Amino acid sequence: MKERLIRLKLVRNLIKTHRIESQESLLECLQKEGYPVTQATLSRDLKTLKVGKVPDGEGGYIYSLPGEEERQEMTRTYIHDFLRGYISIEFSGSMVVIKTYSGHSDSVALAIDNLGLDDVLGTIAGRDNTVFAVLREGITGRDFINRMKESIPELEE
Repeated sequence: MKERLIRLKLVRNLIKTHRIESQESLLECLQKEGYPVTQATLSRDLKTLKVGKVPDGEGGYIYSLPGEEERQEMTRTYIHDFLRGYISIEFSGSMVVIKTYSGHSDSVALAIDNLGLDDVLGTIAGRDNTVFAVLREGITGRDFINRMKESIPELEE
């Protein structure tokens, strides 16, 4: 996990200091820095960092990081979506089941995926009212709830 955080910081720095036009060129920059990663890993990193493409003024596009204000607004939206949709959280070991109001499973899963919780490997939204989250090895459901409470102080168990 520590390596991932260092890599995310490096990706952020590369985007801030270079004109990055494609994932291929970003992969090359990472390799030059000693971080060979797969395209799939880089795609997940870009999603985590909420990287977008903006016009470069020359007819092309370059990667750009969201501003702090935009990032805070997105986080508030995800928190609101989670709080509006969840009913309860139960867990067994490293598996978490989140019951949601009917029709809210997608937005609750998306919120968890986008809140930047490194403890979560991934989520699966049920068709209607359940989200299943798988946690990293060594992370318990209690750890997950505690981490969620750090991100969402209003969260009630």
